[in-house]
Amino acid sequence: MTQSPGARAPLTALPLQGRPGARLSGSCDLDTRQALSSALGVVAGMPGAVVHLDLSTVRFFDAASVAELVRASAALSGQGRRLLLHDPPYSLRKVVEMFPDECAALEVAA
Repeated sequence: MTQSPGARAPLTALPLQGRPGARLSGSCDLDTRQALSSALGVVAGMPGAVVHLDLSTVRFFDAASVAELVRASAALSGQGRRLLLHDPPYSLRKVVEMFPDECAALEVAA
């Protein structure tokens, strides 16, 4: 099956080596929302005070997917833990810029 040039890539998640977390690849949108929710559930269940989410190969986040990240981050924060985002794509940074109060729970690695 081939994708049209404008088609978004499916979302995949792989565990990180050497630290708790996952590396997401693809796009986060309506078509992949369930995969994102599942991946965030697995990441949230990993032990450690800080769990990491490598977003360096994610091409796109829609606003609803950013909201999923906010919910996951807030839930971990409620447990005294942190979700640390690495290399977020432009689309995620743009949503955070447009809605800073709503996205205040998100923490991006320096």
